[in-house]
Amino acid sequence: MTGEYILHIVVAALLGGAIGLEREYRSKEAGFRTHFLVGLGSGLLMVLSMHGFDDFMGIQGIQRDPSRMAAQVISGMGFIGAGCIIFQKNAVKGLTTAAGLWVTSAIGMTAGAGMYALALVATALVLMCLEGSDFIHHNIFHEKPDNAEENVSHP
Repeated sequence: MTGEYILHIVVAALLGGAIGLEREYRSKEAGFRTHFLVGLGSGLLMVLSMHGFDDFMGIQGIQRDPSRMAAQVISGMGFIGAGCIIFQKNAVKGLTTAAGLWVTSAIGMTAGAGMYALALVATALVLMCLEGSDFIHHNIFHEKPDNAEENVSHP
């Protein structure tokens, strides 16, 4: 079983790292290391949540709810994401970074649960979104990529 759990967290870390490589390539605040660690940590917590308390099963009055730890990962990522968002000169920066970290944690939890195909498709969709958005803004709208994704102006 340990080998299977190790595979879960390795896949979670690698998929998170793949998203981080794209962000690092675009010179964004959170790059490879950050996304790798978010994927690894959320995958590890999902494995722990699902299997780490097996020794307590069968003891009267003790129940296991794997969703409890997963819910804490999501709320914790919301806290980290909020720290990435900056309001400066009537513009919001860091929304894509925050959303990327949040979805990377979800992908890590999905891989941690052993749902590799779903985690892989989600990673591909994230990369398609990030790269496709950059391509569209740069080649169709002729905007600078740095301003296309991260800034949202407010009146």
